[in-house]
Amino acid sequence: QVQLVESGGGLVQPGGSLRLPCEGPGFTFSNYAMSWYRQGPGKERELVASIGSTGGRATNYADSVKGRFTISRDDAKSTVFLQMNSLKSEDTGMYYCKARRVSTNEDYWGQGTQVTVSS
Repeated sequence: QVQLVESGGGLVQPGGSLRLPCEGPGFTFSNYAMSWYRQGPGKERELVASIGSTGGRATNYADSVKGRFTISRDDAKSTVFLQMNSLKSEDTGMYYCKARRVSTNEDYWGQGTQVTVSS
């Protein structure tokens, strides 16, 4: 069973940084493309960043986070990371990790971790 556990969220001041890990124990992590999504107050869930599975590992970012956020993965630790720098108030929201099995396009979601950017 695919389970994803996000952590690392919290309250941070504008201009600060956070690093969000998402752990996926118990399945072959390298067979999945990984993504981070977020949902701000009163907004729809949106894609923040994605990274391909082993072999490709192409990355993709929302325009609003390019140059500030970096997605990476460590398949040996079954973990995907989202490094967030120069945080803005509009980055506030619940951040979700998603795993997509490459062979079947099945999606699995974590429970989310809250990020609040405020002074």
